[in-house]
Amino acid sequence: MSAAIPYRQQLAGRAVLVIVMLVTVLPLLSLLSTALQPQGSVPTGLSWPAHPHWHNFADAWTSANMLALLRSSLVVVLGVVPLSVLIATMAAYGITQLRIVGGRALFALFLLGLTIPVEAAMVPLYLELRDLGLLNTRWALILPLIGLYMPFSVFWMRAHFLNLPAELSEAADIDGASKGQAFRHIHVPLAVPAISSLALLLFLWTWNQFLLAIVLIDDPTKRTMAGALGAFQGAHSNNIVLVCAGSLMIIAPAVVVFLFLQRHFVKALLQSAAK
Repeated sequence: MSAAIPYRQQLAGRAVLVIVMLVTVLPLLSLLSTALQPQGSVPTGLSWPAHPHWHNFADAWTSANMLALLRSSLVVVLGVVPLSVLIATMAAYGITQLRIVGGRALFALFLLGLTIPVEAAMVPLYLELRDLGLLNTRWALILPLIGLYMPFSVFWMRAHFLNLPAELSEAADIDGASKGQAFRHIHVPLAVPAISSLALLLFLWTWNQFLLAIVLIDDPTKRTMAGALGAFQGAHSNNIVLVCAGSLMIIAPAVVVFLFLQRHFVKALLQSAAK
């Protein structure tokens, strides 16, 4: 009987995984099958076309000006992710390892930021960016996103630094290393899995940013790819096939980056669980 219980649990776990996989994959398969249908048709259900129209992806690429959107998204991502990771890592290091004065109060403010929904900040954020003359520029996305990501980013990196043994910093002090040298040569290399996983999360959130992009930027070519999808869908509302093809091309880079960095992401999660 005791041997049957683990087997049943294992079977139940596999069944749950299969269900989750199907729930995740089926919408993507539906998008793909729809994107390969003849343009102007209205596909229903999940059915693979007898003659796939692969040229729909080329048409969507041209119609949506995907190359300009790809450049715009890369500019926003490269402006947001590295700065957010750097600032959050340094802030978390200062709060946990340097024991700065008021560190706990500062961290409490970051926790408070986690409770504030983005929608609640949209109107004051819009007015502030308008007064600064940054509306309809990529800075209208980069600067707010860095600020909005800080609470979670500091919380994430703080969890890593809290799990490091105090002996590491003590050994660095004994060897005569400065705080900056200990940070660069000891703590940052040990934090690579946490930093990589945080960068992956911030990349996915930035790449898929929709609300700020459509509210703060009028020019679709200056938005992220996900933000420009709204304008593309509006322009081709009667061509669901083309919209699905464009949606898949927007999703593809995020999937590729996740597959490339998933090893670091899983490693960071396993380290947190083990500690």
